[in-house]
Amino acid sequence: MEPSASVMSNHTLNSTGGAGQWDVSDKAKLCRFLCYGSEGDAYTAKDEDRVSIQNSGALLSLLQEGRGAEVVEEIKRFAQDGRAVRPGPALFALALCSQHSEVKTRQAAFKALKDVCRDPAHLFSFIQNKKQLKEGMKCGIWGRALRKAVSDWYVEQDVMTLAAAVTRCKQKEGWSHQDLLRLSHTKPANEATALVCKYIMKGWKEVQAAYSEKENSEEVVKVLSYLEVVEKVKHSCDETEVVNLIEEHKLVKEQLLTDHLKSKQVWRALLKEMSLHSVLRFLGKMTANKIIEPGSPVTQAVCERIQCEATLRKAKIHPFSLLLSSENYKRGHGYQGKTKWEADSSILKAIDSAFYKSFTNVEAVGKRFVVAADVSASLSSIVPGTSISTAVAAAAVTMIFARTEADVDVLAYSEGVLVPCSVSANMTLAQVTAELVKVRQDVADWEDEGRCCAVAAVDQTWFAFPRSQGGPLTAPSPSENRSRVQAGDVRADLRRKRHREH
Repeated sequence: MEPSASVMSNHTLNSTGGAGQWDVSDKAKLCRFLCYGSEGDAYTAKDEDRVSIQNSGALLSLLQEGRGAEVVEEIKRFAQDGRAVRPGPALFALALCSQHSEVKTRQAAFKALKDVCRDPAHLFSFIQNKKQLKEGMKCGIWGRALRKAVSDWYVEQDVMTLAAAVTRCKQKEGWSHQDLLRLSHTKPANEATALVCKYIMKGWKEVQAAYSEKENSEEVVKVLSYLEVVEKVKHSCDETEVVNLIEEHKLVKEQLLTDHLKSKQVWRALLKEMSLHSVLRFLGKMTANKIIEPGSPVTQAVCERIQCEATLRKAKIHPFSLLLSSENYKRGHGYQGKTKWEADSSILKAIDSAFYKSFTNVEAVGKRFVVAADVSASLSSIVPGTSISTAVAAAAVTMIFARTEADVDVLAYSEGVLVPCSVSANMTLAQVTAELVKVRQDVADWEDEGRCCAVAAVDQTWFAFPRSQGGPLTAPSPSENRSRVQAGDVRADLRRKRHREH
């Protein structure tokens, strides 16, 4: 998501129409960047562009101030807590830190590599970012520090975890495990890790020839058995054998052939250990292939799993992710290809139930909020890149605040005019959407000292952002100099309401 220039310019105006930016620290801008790849406070829901130096000014400022170690710690925190919308910005920031002129910053970045790059796809992306940052420079990227960091990523992992990782994701973004092992000069610390490295570099036949007649340790035998299963399933055309191997060794979709995924039995076997994120992602495909059918045991099992509060909590699924899954499944076809399906009503009910249960996964900030929803644009338009209407998107963002924060005032604005909106924590998504749609009145700007602000716009802009202490709230509008009489009425109404409640 990238900042919208037109919206941004309006947000930098104060309540009297004058120019004056909110005082937001570089640390706060860094958090925005790590979360969704932009430092601005207003964002458009459009196709995500690759992050770059141009939209990471706060990150560069912090590095220039000698706060590189602090930046790396923040990157680690976002990666470990799962707070980022996507991993790309954090991986880019880590790559930038690893090439900074300050030695302590580089050391901290390389030391954090194992914590931030938790799977091969992240590692490949990190290396690609480093390569792109070095373009136009005479020096290469494979210095001693990077070689050691990449080597440690392989040799310090649990060997079975490493074997599973390298067989699930073999290459991405033009890099493969062979490339990284060769360029990092990795020296395995034990025989089991050496076995996995040999498998990567030479293949299964070389491994068989080298270890078949040796007296191997228990750990080596375990790794050999696992790799043998992975190779066996690649060459098997027996549906029953593939299903048994999946169930016995917990193989995943990425370790199978495309032909295997044409089998209903194979999909049913995969479902038993499939993550909830993957289940939601493949609902359409499984329905199209008749794996999910009305009233079937598989469908009932999937519904129970989607609604399970413990599973939702463990997967840390955000309500908005479930809303996207529901709308995508309800659409009945993919964005690409010819796959079509008829949505199962029980699955839709399960996702709807999970949507409301998942609000417990959102951690409350514990501050006072004003949520302003823009109802001036077309309510029937679609958020770019999704199948969700802009009205539903704004309602969902509003609900997240209403259900997770203790002190929230909801407003609706149109053409720079604000009115209170009756949204409560116990309302459904349909009720909140209807409430936003019916509000089309004009009122003036409103401000309230010491609050946080979130804007959920019914056009292409929808995102929450913190407001600085005492900063103004100005609805994006061409009419910046309207009378503030109505704004005073709005403030008075809200304060009387709070007084009655207390």
